[in-house]
Amino acid sequence: MSLDFQQVSITIKKIGTSALVRKTDLDQQRTLARMLFKQYAGQPELLIEKIKNRSESDTSLRCARPETEAMDFHVLPVEVPVSVTLIAADGSQIFPDRHNAVHYGLINIGAIIYKMESGEAPIIRTQSGLLFDDQLETSNGYPLSDGMLSLKRDLEERSVLFQLSKEFSGENNQVITITDGPIELWGAREGEEGGEFEKSLKDYLSILQNTRSVGAIAAGYIDKPSADLVVRSLELSLINGSGQKDPKKEHPLGRVTDRWLFGRVNDPLLKPGERSAVFGFQSASQKFYTGDITLHFFYLNTGINEANPQISRVDIPDWVARDPEKINLLHMVLVQQCRIMGASPFPYSLHRAHECAVVTMAEKDQVDQMLSIEMRKSGIEIDVISGKQSAKNRQGRTSYK
Repeated sequence: MSLDFQQVSITIKKIGTSALVRKTDLDQQRTLARMLFKQYAGQPELLIEKIKNRSESDTSLRCARPETEAMDFHVLPVEVPVSVTLIAADGSQIFPDRHNAVHYGLINIGAIIYKMESGEAPIIRTQSGLLFDDQLETSNGYPLSDGMLSLKRDLEERSVLFQLSKEFSGENNQVITITDGPIELWGAREGEEGGEFEKSLKDYLSILQNTRSVGAIAAGYIDKPSADLVVRSLELSLINGSGQKDPKKEHPLGRVTDRWLFGRVNDPLLKPGERSAVFGFQSASQKFYTGDITLHFFYLNTGINEANPQISRVDIPDWVARDPEKINLLHMVLVQQCRIMGASPFPYSLHRAHECAVVTMAEKDQVDQMLSIEMRKSGIEIDVISGKQSAKNRQGRTSYK
């Protein structure tokens, strides 16, 4: 036994002792959050003004911005009689590892194409890219970090979706593309990787624009979101203009999340199947996402009863946000997809795409062997697996993480 349960139990007891105090504080914050939401639902212009004033002094402000729909707007899916092709993509990767005999990286993208209501079997596509030698370095010669490889994976996911959108777009057929996670591209903006991120972002924004040009709907699905975008907006009404940076004063609503705000058990603001109003993003990155690709989002309750709300966030670009029919269609399709998964709602297409993208340990071992054999054929010396990695391999592993 490697875990010292006696030490852990001491901390657990302390957690239990303070739990009631934390719960009391959280309940008070939640009550205040609901009250503020109801207060500003009827006068969003006041909240918009507070967001505007705050953003002028705090460029890092990240929150939700009320738009054309009332803040407390909620609606069930509306049937839209349009032929739909749903395309979902997900990715996985093998990170370069100095402990391996051969140094390489790999990005694997899995995509599922559903021609909904057609009776046809889903089409599966995979795209596997091996990174070797100078591909494992940035343009400045720095080693490719795990974060940069993940950035490349995100870029590839959206690129694959665009290519498939072109292939399957057609007259009287609406293509919907969806990824697991935000539409906004994340990565280091400063330091040695900052330049690489800026280049990737430029390519990414171009891909989004091209997706719009073929008429496809683009969306990002965030399951069990932890963000406080709407709550943060409500907090601004409680913060004075002194510019103090005391965390408790800057975040008087503490640990209240949007997921709780919209999905309070037995009293959700969103009933099963309903979506919220569409909000805009107030953030430092909005200077990059402009015009047709300005980012928006809405919340969605994919649960099947009020006693167990399942709140997700759906990110969409401006060309979708300003088209009611596209929003209705996306809403309808996501609810249908989540219903397939039963009591654990999640878009079935994304689940299948993930299954296609996962790289198993057996597959990784095979790539290792293929590379080693090819390099030996060329007379290139192969390094050895480190003792540390060799010891780990003895423990038995079934999938690459």
